[in-house]
Amino acid sequence: MMAISNFIFRLEEYRNLVDDREISEIYRRARRHYGKNILHINSTYQGGGVAEILNSLVPLMNASGICTDWRILHGTPDFFGITKKFHNALQGGSIRLSDMKKKIYVQTNSKMALFTQIFHNCVIIHDPQPIPIVCFYPKNQPWIWHCHLDLSNPDMTLWEYIKSFILRYDCVVLSSESYLRNDLPIEQRIIFSAIDPLAPKNQDIPNQLIEKMFQKFKIPTDLPYILQVSRFDRWKDPEGVLEVWKKVRSEIDCRLVLCGSMAADDPEGWAIYERLRRRSKEWLESGDVILITTENNILVNALQRMASVVVQKSLREGFGLTVTEAMWKGKPVVASNVGGIRIQIEDGVNGFLVDPSDNDRFAQRIIQILRDKDLGRFLGENARKSVKEKFLITRFIADYLSLLDEIWN
Repeated sequence: MMAISNFIFRLEEYRNLVDDREISEIYRRARRHYGKNILHINSTYQGGGVAEILNSLVPLMNASGICTDWRILHGTPDFFGITKKFHNALQGGSIRLSDMKKKIYVQTNSKMALFTQIFHNCVIIHDPQPIPIVCFYPKNQPWIWHCHLDLSNPDMTLWEYIKSFILRYDCVVLSSESYLRNDLPIEQRIIFSAIDPLAPKNQDIPNQLIEKMFQKFKIPTDLPYILQVSRFDRWKDPEGVLEVWKKVRSEIDCRLVLCGSMAADDPEGWAIYERLRRRSKEWLESGDVILITTENNILVNALQRMASVVVQKSLREGFGLTVTEAMWKGKPVVASNVGGIRIQIEDGVNGFLVDPSDNDRFAQRIIQILRDKDLGRFLGENARKSVKEKFLITRFIADYLSLLDEIWN
């Protein structure tokens, strides 16, 4: 059994999971870029899928021979309150785009530029928070905007404002073809997100450690439980998950576990958590509903491995790495038929897809899995196979190297 460790920084450690040709191909592609430097900029070091990807991508790119840096955009609570509104509006919410919001947005990026030197051969900006920073440097290298959100139906007032900055970029990377924008006259590329199978959240862990985590966080194991791992975010619909669980519980005795970290760039998280806590007070007191806000990757790993069913009831979802994580662990997943989740799950083959507004159907699919353990095993086995084939970090690195080939040549 592999011991728990920090992130592995050698590509060879993935040989038991991917073909040797994949490892060799990464090194072969990287050779063309020796001596060049890449800079990633995003808005948080932990909490959310982007930070998790960069925590693996950056050291592994360095391990492949390409010098890769990572900087965090620092902002005030006002700034992150505004960019959270931007995040929501880009995914279909509404916003009142005032001059004050624009001023704080741009000034924060301007201040970041005052103490961030950029000498790199390529700059990659992640998500909307740092987009305007491109305006405060002489453009001596390619700039890429990697958007991890669902851009299929943005608030058009905000989109037109954001687009004025995006036009300075050389390429936009999206996670689904459905997010491609006909009104964006620059190159757009699709790169599916991926998980690191050797990261603490995803690597194999011994049963003793799982038991220790459950004891530490006082999670009972006498009943099956339904799990959703997500930030407490309205797009993840945790209150909808609660309603689905109530329907399931009316037929099968089970618990609900909602586990989500509080990202520094997401000021809405605690308000949504408190509203959910009030709505579930009765079940929290009885222990039938468990809410967890601890940032602990080993705990998430243990929870996903022991869950009877993993759900992801997102209303919008850029990609949905928590779905990928659960599938990698061979768990049956019932998830919303939205965004990047559709790329990962083939309905009835490696999981179930459900309209996010159909709580009855969500409950029916969960009950079906809880009653038919063979079905759960079938879905879980196929889920792990599909992640191994398509959604591991080694493939993600290879896609990035292909993009850099085009950008630099």
